[in-house]
Amino acid sequence: MAKRTAIALGALGAAGAAALAWAAWDLPAQFGARPSIRRMAASPQWRDGKFRNRMPSSTVPQDGRQMLRDMREGREERKPHGVIPVVSGATGGSTEGLQITWYGHSSALVEIDGDRVLFDPVWSERCSPSRLVGPRRLHPPPVPVEDLPPVDAIVISHDHYDHLDMPTIRALLHTQDAPFVVPLGVGDHLIGWGVPSSRVVELDWDQSFPVAGLTLTATEARHFSGRAFRRDETLWASWVVAGASRKVFYTGDSGYFDGYAGIGATYGPFDVTLMQVGAYGQGWPDIHMTPEDAVRAHQALGGGLLIPLHWGTFVLAFHPWGEPADRLWAEAKAEGVALAVPRPGERVDVDDPPPVDGWWQALT
Repeated sequence: MAKRTAIALGALGAAGAAALAWAAWDLPAQFGARPSIRRMAASPQWRDGKFRNRMPSSTVPQDGRQMLRDMREGREERKPHGVIPVVSGATGGSTEGLQITWYGHSSALVEIDGDRVLFDPVWSERCSPSRLVGPRRLHPPPVPVEDLPPVDAIVISHDHYDHLDMPTIRALLHTQDAPFVVPLGVGDHLIGWGVPSSRVVELDWDQSFPVAGLTLTATEARHFSGRAFRRDETLWASWVVAGASRKVFYTGDSGYFDGYAGIGATYGPFDVTLMQVGAYGQGWPDIHMTPEDAVRAHQALGGGLLIPLHWGTFVLAFHPWGEPADRLWAEAKAEGVALAVPRPGERVDVDDPPPVDGWWQALT
């Protein structure tokens, strides 16, 4: 009996060690490559060995004990109390006009008269370098990555794990033929993961790339970058997608800054803005917008319809799960801003958006 127990424990230990080895196998690759500092230094955004925001940003030091209390308290409110409704198979239909499909968090498909741009695709179970720890999905991807329609460009806003996901990039490398359009330095991560350099386009702020019937322009954002222990060696960006007669703004991650009006004056007005509204907190007021900030930025940009991003899929902050949508809805009504809050996977016709129905409130 003792021998059988020892064998069983040994087998469990070996299985556990194998699981840990499997989970750690990709860690060095997940951390990404270090870009050429000499190449980055040519950018106006590069100063003193790092990329910098034009409008300085800072974090607010937090009391460690208060942070531990915040982590313990309100944990139940940070997740939905029920199954998030996911719309499957909504991509497709008319190739005329302007449509947006939100796949969850900041992953979105922009379609302008049949030309398609996929933003920040993250299909993994966790937004983390580890397969065992890190923020886990609250809902499944609405469609398998291999069932996405053919796209004309895959655009990345910055290299944080919840926006740049190595397994998804590797999958798209084989299921799509589109170029990867990224901020400066991010291309080195992709090339290290097997993406041919011929499929990588790197842009600085206010640089553009034409693809299909569209022009993609990297624009300013107020954020930071980094994987593993390195920070701000790659650039972050918001994005403008311009067709013959339609324009879309994609915020990426950003705190509010006074440059939104300039982006709107130069590249707008926009038929629709895709705005970061979640994962805000007292400790990082300059790098993520609150829902009220998102409405203010949308107005400065000259936006028509506002669609929220960066909420609902991963728990990345201490606020309640549905709070970003609640606050955004209230602010949009107060300011007279047109709003659509799609379910994950729901395709929105920008010219005929569905009314806001508060679907998330049944889960809070």
